[in-house]
Amino acid sequence: MVEDALTEAVQEAAGDAEVAAVGVAAAGYVDAAGEKVRFAPPLPWLEEPVRSRLEDRWKVPVLLENDATATAHAEATYGAARGIGDALVVTMGTGIGGGIILDGRLRRGWNGMAGEFGHMQVVPDGLPCECGNRGCWEQYSSGNALVRFAREGMGSMPTVLEERCAGNPAFLTGPMVTEAAEAGDLLAREAFAHVGDWLGVGVANLVAAFDPACIVVGGGVSAAGDKLLEPARHALTRSVTGSGHRDVPPLVVAKLGPEAGLVGAADLVRRLISTTEGQLRR
Repeated sequence: MVEDALTEAVQEAAGDAEVAAVGVAAAGYVDAAGEKVRFAPPLPWLEEPVRSRLEDRWKVPVLLENDATATAHAEATYGAARGIGDALVVTMGTGIGGGIILDGRLRRGWNGMAGEFGHMQVVPDGLPCECGNRGCWEQYSSGNALVRFAREGMGSMPTVLEERCAGNPAFLTGPMVTEAAEAGDLLAREAFAHVGDWLGVGVANLVAAFDPACIVVGGGVSAAGDKLLEPARHALTRSVTGSGHRDVPPLVVAKLGPEAGLVGAADLVRRLISTTEGQLRR
């Protein structure tokens, strides 16, 4: 059960310390009130009152936030987007998430679901997606897309990936592809070039919509650095509308790494209880 795993994680993180409140960064569509996970393709949550259920279980205040939105808050407060008024954060893990900073403020949208960039349709009638639609951006640029491209290329050229997965493509993982690319494996590098190109194409759509001053790329896949970002930068410049007549925003890697969502959730709940305590004192 997801709640059992969360409880174990909280207990492990707290150790002997007293828990005052908990911030939860959830991989799903969190409502504007921060009460429910309304839809979460990778989790068994559908219209679930997660916040109240966890508060009943843990007996402390809980803040519920989308994981990519929490990452955006962390990067805007402590990381690569610090001091930048208009910035977008794109998180690349098994899928794609995102967060929006405009005028220095985190924007969650009317439903609380802004930043679900991974489910923009980029290929009509394209690959099926876990969300139920087809052709979503994350099917072409994500950790899953990286592994799928590498698997499909195995057998077409010499590659250390066959050795790394013991000859069974089903055992291939994203970290294996990253390690092989760092070692100079041609197929692994082609996989990153392919995914990076699609990253730049999708980011160009975001730039056309939001005109940000900076795009921060986080999540596990971003650990590949320039192997991912260089092809993305080329594709962004090639694809963005009016590229010769505008300043194309820099595409940079997140500073806080894969822990950014945890940092963001912790900081948001810290601010929440600080504000609440201040109101009680007044």
